[in-house]
Amino acid sequence: LSLTRSMVGVGFRSHCGGRMAVWQWLRCFSGPRLQRIHRSPDQTRPDGRSSRRGFNYQPRGLEKHTDNILGWVSVASTVWSLSYYSSPLLLCYLYRKGGLDGFVSKLVPVSQYLGTILICLLGVACLRGWGRWKNPEYLQFISILEENKRNHSPENKRKLRCFTFDFPHWPQDFSWREVSSPKLTKAGVSLLKPEPKLRGTADSILYSVRTLPCHIIGYLVAHTFGRRMLYPGSVGLLQKAMKPMLMQGQAKLIEEYDGQRNKLVACDGNEIDTMFVDRRRDGGHNGKTLVICCEGNAGFYEVGCMNTPLDAGYSVLGWNHPGFGDSTGVPFPQNEANAMDVVIQFAVHKLGFQLNDIIVYAWSIGGFTATWAVMSYPEIQSLVLDASFDDLLPLALKVMPESWRPLVQYTVRRYVNLNNAEQLLKYQGPVLLIRRSRDEIITTGGPEDIMSNRGNDLLLKLLQSRYPKIMTDEGIRVVKQWLGASNQLEEASVYSGYEVDDGWCVSVLQSYQADRDVLFPWSVGKMLLSLLPKARKYMRNFESTHCTPLPASEFHSPWKL
Repeated sequence: LSLTRSMVGVGFRSHCGGRMAVWQWLRCFSGPRLQRIHRSPDQTRPDGRSSRRGFNYQPRGLEKHTDNILGWVSVASTVWSLSYYSSPLLLCYLYRKGGLDGFVSKLVPVSQYLGTILICLLGVACLRGWGRWKNPEYLQFISILEENKRNHSPENKRKLRCFTFDFPHWPQDFSWREVSSPKLTKAGVSLLKPEPKLRGTADSILYSVRTLPCHIIGYLVAHTFGRRMLYPGSVGLLQKAMKPMLMQGQAKLIEEYDGQRNKLVACDGNEIDTMFVDRRRDGGHNGKTLVICCEGNAGFYEVGCMNTPLDAGYSVLGWNHPGFGDSTGVPFPQNEANAMDVVIQFAVHKLGFQLNDIIVYAWSIGGFTATWAVMSYPEIQSLVLDASFDDLLPLALKVMPESWRPLVQYTVRRYVNLNNAEQLLKYQGPVLLIRRSRDEIITTGGPEDIMSNRGNDLLLKLLQSRYPKIMTDEGIRVVKQWLGASNQLEEASVYSGYEVDDGWCVSVLQSYQADRDVLFPWSVGKMLLSLLPKARKYMRNFESTHCTPLPASEFHSPWKL
């Protein structure tokens, strides 16, 4: 009897072990690709920060070779996407050549070949799962990931952050549903819309019919090459080429700065990849302030403008545009604003920062989401715009043929209306504009024509909105003369020519603010001399081109009375 019980027990354990092995293999088969393993913080650097040295995950022979084979699937998907966009032209060509019937007849054998290839790829995926199952490092990772999905506790999250893997498998850390937002509409958060033109009913119908071709072409342009020209960072081939650099930058943020990666879900369903570096425990004054970084049209938080406030000692929250890096979606203005909204909600409700502890810092095209943020959340402490512009339309007209002007105007205003200045004028708080003196991107003339820099227009519109009684024709002429200075020597010459007393001008403005305590616009009298101090407080020159990283020494909190 005891022998029988022993045999039954052995059989039961063997059966359970077999089921467990099959279950582990299935998890390895369907699991994400592991990229890097970060060790837990176990050393202290001279500057007091923890060091998390890591290493790239090294798959063993079977997993490595099968992974390489499956990697060609992504190349094939890129080719398929190119053929998808060119399919209308291909079908038209075949129709004109009379080869459409022959093309359809060949679809059946082609589908058989594709079926065979899919079966082979399934077998390769099974072998990759077997290779992962034999690797103890991958088994440890997949066990932690499964445990995190069952229980998303802080301890499990801390363990999971020791791994970098395919982002679609990363558990959700925050969703827009966790807080109620009055800013949501059907499409998402509210945006400033261009004012509609008033027309009669009959005229409106005729106008719509007459402009229908322009509407169709504008939609196609915006949703194909137009969006990719405006946001090249969303192009898959560019991201594939930059992948090693992005992985290296992400590893640096995690291992040297103890960065915390999080997945946020916006109200449109897009998953936003973010990185947070917490400096509040370091004891510095800047660490208590959070800088939210908005990247440029080919920038990623892994290698973008996060480093500037990090080197200045601030707590920093970086995020990738929809469609950039591991963030999902496409970077149209509505999706951009939806993403920015969930980033702010995450900073307040999950990270524990108050709005008046947040500085929004943007570079280049990131000025759109930054100005939307301060317009929608006016309690934000301040705004820093680096190498940004007032409106996209003049820059779009510069690179397009003159004959396309009506189409470009409609397409920009309807689909990619990056109206930074309009949004900025809704904000009452401190603002700092950084102008690149040799900027070659946001100028309508050239790098040598500093007066064609659209950052000038952003400053002029801001001053006109806040101090309308000073910004008369004469006031605009004085500010433009100062803006025309291409270096510090010329700027000082213009400044000294008007014999400006900075202290007196600031004291007058402080007295005005104390006596009235009113919002902008201010009804300050015609104090022409006070224009240059204000212009210099609102804008700083940086001697560089558009893409040069901003040094930490040039990053300052904006001026406020």
